[in-house]
Amino acid sequence: MAETLNYGFDHKEITELLIRKQGIHEGLWSIYLEFGLAGGNVNTGLPDDPNLMPAAIVPITRIGIQKVDQPTPLTVDAAQVNPVKAKTGKVQSAKKRKD
Repeated sequence: MAETLNYGFDHKEITELLIRKQGIHEGLWSIYLEFGLAGGNVNTGLPDDPNLMPAAIVPITRIGIQKVDQPTPLTVDAAQVNPVKAKTGKVQSAKKRKD
């Protein structure tokens, strides 16, 4: 059996992972990417072509999540993917003890 060398994730999976990593339990969230822009002269990549061509270089400088008001196909509901876990044990919250 071949060794797995990489794993791929879609946009919603990355959003879910980041929601869990940040401990977010509510709200609608979407992935966002920040891009940089640079220019340079690059080889055309064609065999036997020594020419350089002006080119734009667009690196991804940051990946994050942002809270949104309306759902989209990229939106993840934090309450569904990272619900607050019910506390267990004999200690009751102050609200329950008053009742």
